[in-house]
Amino acid sequence: QVQLVESGGGLVQAGGSLRLSCAASGRHFSSYGMGWFRQAPGKEREFVAGISWSGGTKYYADSVKGRFTISRDNAKNTVYLQTNSLKPEDTAVYYCAADPTGRGKVAKDEYDYWGQGTQVTVSS
Repeated sequence: QVQLVESGGGLVQAGGSLRLSCAASGRHFSSYGMGWFRQAPGKEREFVAGISWSGGTKYYADSVKGRFTISRDNAKNTVYLQTNSLKPEDTAVYYCAADPTGRGKVAKDEYDYWGQGTQVTVSS
């Protein structure tokens, strides 16, 4: 069992940056792949970025490549999402999720544990 708590969201102007954090409690965090997803009003939850258990492999949605960076610190049981050059279309609730396969890939179905989300609002 893994409990996830996101933080770091907020209101930012277009072009700005935010660093999202996801703190995990429970056992075996370092064996889980981790992912960030987002959901805008009226839209489905979509994959943003994922990272393998070791941090050696990372995946990004095309819409955020070159602007967002996912990282993890297994000693602190925390995964991060650095978001730069934010756009109004990045506005959404951002969720972190844990993947027991360790891969941290795109498919939502591979993630068993989800946080409550943190709101990111980008004004134009």
